[in-house]
Amino acid sequence: MSAADFAFLIAELDTFEWSIPAALVMGGGMGFLVVWAFTRHTRRVAHEQASELQEVARREAAVGAEEIKQKAEAEIQEKRTELTREFDRREIESDVRLREIRAHEESLALLDYHLEQRQERLNREGAAVKQARDAIRALSKSVRKRLEGVSQMDAEEIRKQLREEVLLECQDEIRALRRATLEKSEQELQNEARRILISSMQRIASKPNNDLTATIIQLPSEEMKGRIIGREGRNIKSFESATGVTLLIDESPQMVLLSSFDPVRREVARSALDALVKDGRIHPASIEEFVKRAQDEIDLVTTQAGEEAVAKLNINGLHPEIIKLLGRLKYRFSYNQNVLDHSVETAFLASIIASEVGLDPGVAKRAGLLHDIGKAVPAELEGSHALIGAEFIKRFGETPIVVNAVAAHHEEVKPETVYAGLLILADTISAVRPGARAESMTSYIQRLGRLEKLAMSLEGVQQAFAIQAGREIRVVVSPRDVTDERAQEIAKELRHRIESELQYPSTIKITVIRESRFTETAT
Repeated sequence: MSAADFAFLIAELDTFEWSIPAALVMGGGMGFLVVWAFTRHTRRVAHEQASELQEVARREAAVGAEEIKQKAEAEIQEKRTELTREFDRREIESDVRLREIRAHEESLALLDYHLEQRQERLNREGAAVKQARDAIRALSKSVRKRLEGVSQMDAEEIRKQLREEVLLECQDEIRALRRATLEKSEQELQNEARRILISSMQRIASKPNNDLTATIIQLPSEEMKGRIIGREGRNIKSFESATGVTLLIDESPQMVLLSSFDPVRREVARSALDALVKDGRIHPASIEEFVKRAQDEIDLVTTQAGEEAVAKLNINGLHPEIIKLLGRLKYRFSYNQNVLDHSVETAFLASIIASEVGLDPGVAKRAGLLHDIGKAVPAELEGSHALIGAEFIKRFGETPIVVNAVAAHHEEVKPETVYAGLLILADTISAVRPGARAESMTSYIQRLGRLEKLAMSLEGVQQAFAIQAGREIRVVVSPRDVTDERAQEIAKELRHRIESELQYPSTIKITVIRESRFTETAT
């Protein structure tokens, strides 16, 4: 009942005359109606207030839930980043441990080879002893027979016979003495050469290898990828045209990849892109400006690197163009070995060996530093890096001895001086020392897989296992299908196929196993 209806009802009731009991009843009814109307109004107001409070509570709960969700996402991202860093660190540690294991395996393989050589020498000496024992027995019989006939010989015949015996004995002693002298001289020469090489290698401090990875640029946000691409791709086209580097943008979060065979161009592109991302202004004009600035910085860095290498070796008189080109080797790698560090190490080794054998260490050091400079010459020139490098340094006034040593360090031309042979030796030592050039895990696994697959392709082979880091292959053949003679032929055939079809370091030992097993179970 509304207030207007209630007022109308009161006005109508006023027109009647009431008795006292009727008035009391009527008054009670009116009071009830008033209380009921007031209660209903109060309940409606309370219901509206409760609805408003519920709406406010729902909004506050939604805001709080959103804050909790954002906080949880931030914590998840932080944990993910931390786990990624931990995974990268463990991967690096496992790579380092694998290299150490590989170095130990190489040492064990070398010890096995020395033991086999010693065993063969002992077998030869045992055979020689047996042969000498047989000869002594035969000589004893001969002497006994001659003594039996002495009584029938006169003095002149005895003297002549003794002279012949002494002459034969002296000839045998002279031959034995000559053989012992030659063996001793050869052993002394080998020991002296080994001492010089070990002394030279020990005096060179080995540096850890730099891992070759793709050049990855981290971006602050995904939105930056669109700015790098630009409208209709004009920014990325301008960047690739200015740097000569391919810029790869894929689904990887907040990162892009720079790809180029030229490490100097890749470094220029990396420096320019880093500067562009930090600056935020990415358009063709700014790209050209930052690339030009990065090229100037890299030119300065390469020149400084070349000067530092020359100063470290204390070499004088090098042409500035040679020093500048030498510094570009800082960004080149050969089987994970930095070429500039390899050149400096080769120069030190060549200088030390030259000092040990009485040659000029300055000439050897100069040739060692410049031997790989052809790797920094632009790729447009044809030919091997040794010949290109020799032609380059000859153009800037290097001596014929150094030019020939650089050209001949891979034996593509004939060595004309002893310095060329010394440089070949120093270059080999620096390249093959343990840990200098490590193959990647992928190529290592592929090499083992190819070795086992090659063994399994032979008829009669049941199983093949590559062990000792690929330096031994064990082949299990079927005893029913393969005889002992055929097993020996399989070993020879596998050796020929490995030598002709695979590329591998050091040597590979082949073991063919043919056995029969009979198993019974007692119950």
